[in-house]
Amino acid sequence: MNDMTQVGSISGANMDQRVVRPHRWWRRRPVQLGAIVLAVLLAGAALIRWLPSSSSLSVNSDAVRTGTVTRAPFRDYVPLRGEVAARDTTFVSAITGGQVDRVIASDGALVAEGQPLAILSNRSLELDVASRSADIAGQLGNVSAQRLSMQRNRLDSESEIAAAKNALQKAQAELTRKRFLLEKGIVNQAAIQPLAEEVAFQQSRVDSLTAASAQESGTLTDQREQVSATARQLRRSLTMVRDSLDALTIRAPMAGRLTGFSLQPGQTLNAGDRVAQIDAQGSWKLIADVDQYYLGRVATGQQAIADIDGTSATLRVAKVLPQVTDGRFRVELYFDGAAPQGLNRGQTLDVRLILGADRPAIVAPMGAWIDAGGNIAFVLTGDDRAERRAITTGRRNPEQVEITGGLKPGDRIVTSGIENYQSFQHLLIR
Repeated sequence: MNDMTQVGSISGANMDQRVVRPHRWWRRRPVQLGAIVLAVLLAGAALIRWLPSSSSLSVNSDAVRTGTVTRAPFRDYVPLRGEVAARDTTFVSAITGGQVDRVIASDGALVAEGQPLAILSNRSLELDVASRSADIAGQLGNVSAQRLSMQRNRLDSESEIAAAKNALQKAQAELTRKRFLLEKGIVNQAAIQPLAEEVAFQQSRVDSLTAASAQESGTLTDQREQVSATARQLRRSLTMVRDSLDALTIRAPMAGRLTGFSLQPGQTLNAGDRVAQIDAQGSWKLIADVDQYYLGRVATGQQAIADIDGTSATLRVAKVLPQVTDGRFRVELYFDGAAPQGLNRGQTLDVRLILGADRPAIVAPMGAWIDAGGNIAFVLTGDDRAERRAITTGRRNPEQVEITGGLKPGDRIVTSGIENYQSFQHLLIR
């Protein structure tokens, strides 16, 4: 029994002890819990910010250049690189073929009109000229003989008429004398009749010869004209034949600077081969290639300014050659007044082609961004981001792009190349 009582006593004491429950820390530390939740939210936000979506692209700030859209006067010009060329150029060609026998002038020299540049030799031409000259000379001899014959016939006819007139005068004088004697009764009528018949005969002879001479005169005139024409043609032919020998001497067709002249003794030329060109001195023009973007805005008469050793010279567009090659077309510009001194063919000059007057406009800085077509821009939003925006552009110069829609003064845009960004809506600049 005692044992059982003891056991029961012990059990009751144990039941009066306090029960210890498990420790729950979150009930005692609400601040720590809130901090953890906030940290998770911030990390998520940062992750969303720093991990771009499919419409965004992260770019390095070192690769991005920016500029500000402003309202300013738009300077409407296009820069060109003009090459000096002769305004008046004449090409020198071989009139006849032959072998270069002697070179007289040198490339780059100033030459006078008609100055010999080189002499050719052509043996077959020389023999042909000699033969043809002899033939023409023989024909000219025949023409001269025809002229002498016609002149002799004319003189014979005139002599015969003169003799007939002289005989008529003598017969008339004798008839007059006999009639005077008849009136005096010294001679009878029988002495008068033969003289009257002689006068009538001689008068008829004179009339006949005069009529025949007049008829022959018309024929002789035609013949003389034909003979003269033949003679002129023969002389022209002879001149041409002899000139063909003179053509073996290549001469300067005008005064100026000889260029592209590289003939060597022994060199063979064919008729028509170009051997050089001559540039008129003091008469220069500029040739420049222009981007096809400006094709519709360039016209003859527009002014241009060239910089020549720190001095400005005014030019005008003289010709617009609209054929586009490699994205460019060509213009020719003439100086207003006399060209500046010291220019040389092939020299290049900086030129500003004025397309219009300066006018106020909304402008953006020119840069590689325009190569994307000029219809989009990436506008900075102030939080290291740039959003793509559709825009419209107008005129351009090396410093400015005219903005006609989509941007306003104060907007900052990416001015570096954006061609690789066109498929993205946002840029995240890191």
